[in-house]
Amino acid sequence: MGRGWGWGILLLLPFLTHAQPLTLSLDEVVTLARQQSIAGKQAATLQKTNYWKYRSFLADFRPQLSLDGSLPSFTRSFIQVQQPDGTIAFQPVSNNNSVLNLSLSQNIPLTGGSIYVQQQLQRFDDFLNQNTLYNGIPFAVGLSQPLFRFNPMKWDRRIEPLRYAESNQQYIESMEQVALDATGLYFDLLVAQVNLQIAETNRANNDTLLTIARHKLELGKISRNDLLQLQLSVLNARKDLASARQTAEVASLKLRTFLNIQGEINALRPFDLAIPNQIRSFSVDVKQALNQAFANRSDAIGFQRRKLEADRDVDRARKENGLNATLNADFGLTNRGNRPGDVYVRPQNRQFVEVSFTVPIMTWGRQRARLETANANAELTVQTLEQAKRTFEQQVYTQVTLIEMLRQQVKLTAEADEIAQSRYQIAQERFKLSDLTVTDLGIAIQDKDRARRDAILALRDYWQAYYTLRLLTLFDFETNQKITPPPAPPQ
Repeated sequence: MGRGWGWGILLLLPFLTHAQPLTLSLDEVVTLARQQSIAGKQAATLQKTNYWKYRSFLADFRPQLSLDGSLPSFTRSFIQVQQPDGTIAFQPVSNNNSVLNLSLSQNIPLTGGSIYVQQQLQRFDDFLNQNTLYNGIPFAVGLSQPLFRFNPMKWDRRIEPLRYAESNQQYIESMEQVALDATGLYFDLLVAQVNLQIAETNRANNDTLLTIARHKLELGKISRNDLLQLQLSVLNARKDLASARQTAEVASLKLRTFLNIQGEINALRPFDLAIPNQIRSFSVDVKQALNQAFANRSDAIGFQRRKLEADRDVDRARKENGLNATLNADFGLTNRGNRPGDVYVRPQNRQFVEVSFTVPIMTWGRQRARLETANANAELTVQTLEQAKRTFEQQVYTQVTLIEMLRQQVKLTAEADEIAQSRYQIAQERFKLSDLTVTDLGIAIQDKDRARRDAILALRDYWQAYYTLRLLTLFDFETNQKITPPPAPPQ
């Protein structure tokens, strides 16, 4: 920041102190978090990366057209040449051997091989003898096919779509996690603000009550001990106020940082958070929640993917331990000449067939060990997935039963808060009329503060449970619809 900007902020500080607060509801904070938080942008970037990875995978199964070669390929040197009598002579060479090859290839996922169509032109220039020759392949079709070997393409076609679908659901989950984190920070600040309001009210009320108590002491209506108790309450109230103010500032900074609020003015505006009293009424069936969780969550897709990966590893271990062979075949036309066009005049047949193989004969049990290891890992994966499924089911079941209980807690704590506030008002009036002791007044104050905090904490528990249920099921039970990916936040 330049010096001019720094002085500008200093000049604005007196006005920013009395600036309009940034009024936000819980829904607005969740929306802001999804749109502009760093966590939301990271989730969107990761999803974009996964999308292009999947596009790259799909491209591997489409025809590939490529042009390769060496142009030029010049050599000037001495080479070793064996003479008829067996001696060696070093002859000078100066030539250019350029090659261009145009090929169209296609992978065959079913067999794991590939087929290609090829056209090639080669030019050889002998600069010492002033001679130029052309060689070429006007047309050729070839096949490269592994025999009795592991086919990774077959497994990739089953696994990669699941991996991409899993990443899509992980993006939705990440956005729901952003909403849950934002809710936690929202209520951290809201609880801090409520505590600050309570501390400010208690400090003002205790100052007023201390003034009244001093007047009563002069009239002999209270004891010196009661006055000292009120003086202690005033000191405690001031101490609580300072602590509550500092806690609120820290909570405000955490929420502001998470929301990634930009701009000099907005960065200094205080938050004014609304209390989300409107509890959303909807019913949640445990069976429906479990069905939606296993239909929507990335974990459920991940279970299928991990099982397939274990089966793939067993298949690899089994087939790479036996006979490994590869068939390479090439059929086409070829010719040579002194001009490029000669290559295409009455070309000759061209054939190439090769079968390469490897047969393990003595491995000292290595093949069996690898296969048994793969089988044991597959069995362990199945057991781990089964345990993960049961743990996941317990989480969903617990959350469904919890949210209904918390909805009742919100209602009960709200009623208790209303009663406690009314009771405190009555106790305050009775103390002014000398009809209540300082001890009873202190109890009323504690009950009032505890009831207000309990009401806010019950709201926090409910809304966190609400967003946790959405995260676990990726289902909106209010609208009875699956949660779709939100728009990606701007980068």
